[in-house]
Amino acid sequence: MSTTQLESDTTETSSNSVTEGLQESVSGMGAIVHEGGVGFRVWAPNADRVAVIGDFNDWKPDKHMLVSEGNGYWFANVDTAKVGDEYKFRIYNGELTLDRIDPYAREVTNSVGNAIVYEDRFDWAGDAFERPAHQELVIYEMHIGTFNRKQDDHPGTFKAAIEKLPHLQQLGINAIQIMPVGEFAGDWSWGYNPAHPFAVEQAYGGPDELKKLIKAAHQHGLAVIIDVVYNHFGPSDLDLWQFDGWSENGKGGIYFYNDDRSSTPWGDTRPDYGRGEVRQYIHDNAMMWMRDFHADGLRYDMTAYIRTVSGIGNDDIADGWGLMQWINRDIRAEYPNCILIAEDLQKNNWLTKETEHGGAGFTTQWDAGFVHPIRQVVQEIEDNYRDMWAVRDALCNRYNGDAFQRVVYSESHDEVANGKARVPTEIDSEDSTSRFAQKRTVLAAAMALTAPGIPMLFQGQEMLEDDWFDDGDPLQWDRVKKFKGINRLFRDLIHLRRNVSGTTPGLLGQHIEIHHVNETDKLIGFVRHDDDRSSDVVVIANFSNRVWDDYQIGFPSSGEWKLRFNSDWAGYSSEFDDVPVEHVEATDQGHQASPASAKLPIGAYAVLIYSKEAAGVPKAE
Repeated sequence: MSTTQLESDTTETSSNSVTEGLQESVSGMGAIVHEGGVGFRVWAPNADRVAVIGDFNDWKPDKHMLVSEGNGYWFANVDTAKVGDEYKFRIYNGELTLDRIDPYAREVTNSVGNAIVYEDRFDWAGDAFERPAHQELVIYEMHIGTFNRKQDDHPGTFKAAIEKLPHLQQLGINAIQIMPVGEFAGDWSWGYNPAHPFAVEQAYGGPDELKKLIKAAHQHGLAVIIDVVYNHFGPSDLDLWQFDGWSENGKGGIYFYNDDRSSTPWGDTRPDYGRGEVRQYIHDNAMMWMRDFHADGLRYDMTAYIRTVSGIGNDDIADGWGLMQWINRDIRAEYPNCILIAEDLQKNNWLTKETEHGGAGFTTQWDAGFVHPIRQVVQEIEDNYRDMWAVRDALCNRYNGDAFQRVVYSESHDEVANGKARVPTEIDSEDSTSRFAQKRTVLAAAMALTAPGIPMLFQGQEMLEDDWFDDGDPLQWDRVKKFKGINRLFRDLIHLRRNVSGTTPGLLGQHIEIHHVNETDKLIGFVRHDDDRSSDVVVIANFSNRVWDDYQIGFPSSGEWKLRFNSDWAGYSSEFDDVPVEHVEATDQGHQASPASAKLPIGAYAVLIYSKEAAGVPKAE
């Protein structure tokens, strides 16, 4: 035996001796920093041997072999490893030798690089944020790479996003929904191709920079919702694929289904929701965002492909449903006022039912029953094709009788890409700033901000962003100044929606009464209120290019009704008509189903909002 071999064996024996003494006391997965060094634990049930290689042992696999803990788990303690060291697991399976990034790595150099030993040392002092009540939420969907990009050759960063938080605060937004930030292939992506779900995208700044963004958001009064992807992983740069060398049918191995259930529209990479270790992996990931990053909620990408094979059929995946129930139940138990959003788009009431009643336990879901009809109506070229009954149905849709179990919007990342464009561009592809484009874009957004539900904007709506969403095309922040009136319009609407001035409490309420549908002339009127009818807010929307001087509309009671919003005001845009509208005096003359009525002017494609003085409901903070 050579001296080199003897030294190697001695090192390994000493390391294993230390390992055996620490196995039970060092809990967790991946790289666990503790007083005695760094413990490394990995699940690789088909491995014959496992080593950890890295900066701490000159990447030599014979220095630190892991010992089997049973049930496919392997562990070693390395007393010379430290925070910041790069590492990988080397897995031996028969003739295969595989170098793999740690599935639980909290930080990586890049998607095809190395894992980094990470310890959470972030200072959360002063972060005592209280999440808004669900009925007060106004969400802003944000893509870090394009939200505030500084360099043409580099995507936007968490640090750059912080600079624009005052803009969102002034706008009145109180929640941001960040598109996925788990490490993905390359530097440019929407984020829905997670290669390393526990690591935060390095091109955006990594884990500590994300924590700085979340803490800063909280200081600006903004809740933070993290978008997570559990319906598939990858499919590229995916070390989870055949992780320990085993697979069946040429499929993905231990982390994935190895039969026809593996297939998704994004690749053959649907996780195996029935395997305990994979379920735990996804559960741990969800809890990480809440516990370690102080997120206020999660938005699950396309849950239809977690609960079914096809995303539309009766080919249920019971284990997928059960996994969502388990995660949501645990998160809501630990964070009672959290926000858990399902993107399912199949109008499924069970998603937002409580888990004890068989539901998936989400607090709300994206509502396809709103966005599609509303966009269709405003994008029609001819007025006479606008379906006011479709608008009525979109306004009234709800799940389980709860208005706030749905998120309503006219734009999202999906609705403005993949063959679809921003609403102004869909309305007028030649001039997205035209009168028609501006007026009907505002009309769609106003429906979302006055309908019962949780309203959501997609980044840039407030500055009339055009064309379509592309992860390489940043927001044009000069448009805030260029379209300062539109920006003000959105701010005014959002403040009314949140009842910031105490004049529109009905917009926080559960109820809507559609008291006027004029299919011939394309107008609709409705009342928003809570259980206290003194909170009534009247919304009137004209979906035609006709100006009315004295349109008769019903009101829920007689007396003076104050004009709170007129979307046709020229102060919002020089393209608007500025039809003069004032407060109105409703008389006891009933009209249609309403006990009172008034005649009022209304501009083309305009929205009016009225409420009475002294509503008697405390304003939102």
